[in-house]
Amino acid sequence: MPETHSSAKPYNVLAVIQGGRLEFEAALFAVSFHEANPDFAGRLIFAEPQPGPLWKDDPRIVHDEVRALIAEQGGEILPFENRHFGSSYPHGNKIEALSVLPKGEPFVFFDTDTLHIGPLAFVPFDFARPTASMKREATWPKVPLYGPGYTAIWKSLYDKFGLDFELSLDPRFPDEYWEHYLYFNAGWFYGEDPKAFGDLFATYATAIRDTPPPELDSQALYPWLDQIALPLVIHALGGGRPLHSGDLDGEITCHWRVLPLLYAHAPDKVIDTLERVAAPNRVKKVLKLHDAFKRGIYQGRGLRARALFDRDNLPVKEQQIRNIIKKNKLWVR
Repeated sequence: MPETHSSAKPYNVLAVIQGGRLEFEAALFAVSFHEANPDFAGRLIFAEPQPGPLWKDDPRIVHDEVRALIAEQGGEILPFENRHFGSSYPHGNKIEALSVLPKGEPFVFFDTDTLHIGPLAFVPFDFARPTASMKREATWPKVPLYGPGYTAIWKSLYDKFGLDFELSLDPRFPDEYWEHYLYFNAGWFYGEDPKAFGDLFATYATAIRDTPPPELDSQALYPWLDQIALPLVIHALGGGRPLHSGDLDGEITCHWRVLPLLYAHAPDKVIDTLERVAAPNRVKKVLKLHDAFKRGIYQGRGLRARALFDRDNLPVKEQQIRNIIKKNKLWVR
């Protein structure tokens, strides 16, 4: 068994919940979290955006059954108002949702499409040194043929906010290779104070959106804005790349993203966890309200998609996996 670790004080876990697909992902999140962390000392909080001028439609939870199941699992649903983002950039919810957390209490944020496989007590959190998921690809920036290159683009952002660019670089990789630069997946991140983290996150993200440096003229900011700002926030708060490997990227939690892809490539223990926590009738009754879960988990499409692949010899590119699943009419989301 992995070694357990105790934080100096309890911490809170946060995810965003919204009407539609995310409310059912949140329900699955809560069920798996409760099973994996029965003695969790902090609070499990789901932040719910409220209707307002930045939303075209009501973003709140639609199904009361979801609210009831989350409460049964020990989760709290807390409202927040969008002041910077909304329909134009729903990813911004993870930035603004930090406002629901108690000031000065350590936190871990997870995307709603996260499955909890083992206890968070196994993760050696150092909240004074914030960090985030390294389960990412070279999604941003896309370097133009004639430049500017990675160095010029990233340095322009560090310079914009008065940060030491050189200290962010990974010397294990060469200049102009994407992994040389600090870049995270925002599927999970943590820090010591959600107030300080959230304020800085909002400041950096809105400044990049509203007044990007000229080096970003050729770059798409959406949907990457949160992942562009996140490394700057973590660097500014004294953090960096994770010192613990794998804990929150597959061993203790799994950011599954799309259900058919999870079935295609996840280890057996992840699929076993998914099907076990989804099996009780009280859980099934709620999750079956979401068509993707009904078809993927309960009607067997997920396991049929899984049978199409050899986990030891998966296609190199994710798009190839998607194409095979779609060709066999097993794609659901």
